[in-house]
Amino acid sequence: MTVRHILIIDDEDDIREVASLSLEAVAGWKVSTANSASQGIAVAPGLQPDAILMDVMMPGMDGPTAFRAMQQVASIAHIPVILLTAKVQAQDQRRFADLGVAAVLFKPFDPLQLAAQISKALGWPD
Repeated sequence: MTVRHILIIDDEDDIREVASLSLEAVAGWKVSTANSASQGIAVAPGLQPDAILMDVMMPGMDGPTAFRAMQQVASIAHIPVILLTAKVQAQDQRRFADLGVAAVLFKPFDPLQLAAQISKALGWPD
C-alpha cells in the first residue's frame, strides 16, 4: 500500500489540525503543513508531496495566486492542487476550474470523508 503525502496550506490552525489528524488517522497518510501560501511554496519543492490541499482565502497571498505561482516552479508544477473554500458560488467554482486545479472541496468538510474526497478527486484507488 502506498502511503500518500499531503501538504496542507491553510492560515487557520484548527483547519490544519483537523485535516491533518483526519488524513493521518483515517487514511494513514503522511501530512506536512504550512501556515501561509508563501511558506507552502517554499517547502513544497523539498517535500514533493503527492498532492497539496490549499485554502482559498488567506492573508497575503490567496490560494489561486499561490497556485499560479506554483505552476511557475518546475519542481512542483506537476503536483495536483485541491483548493479548500468556504465560499460556494457558481462564479467562484468556474473561476477555480479555469485555473486548472485538480478539485475544489468545501468547508466545513467531514473529517471522516476528507481522505476519500481527495482520493476520488485525484483518481487514487481506495
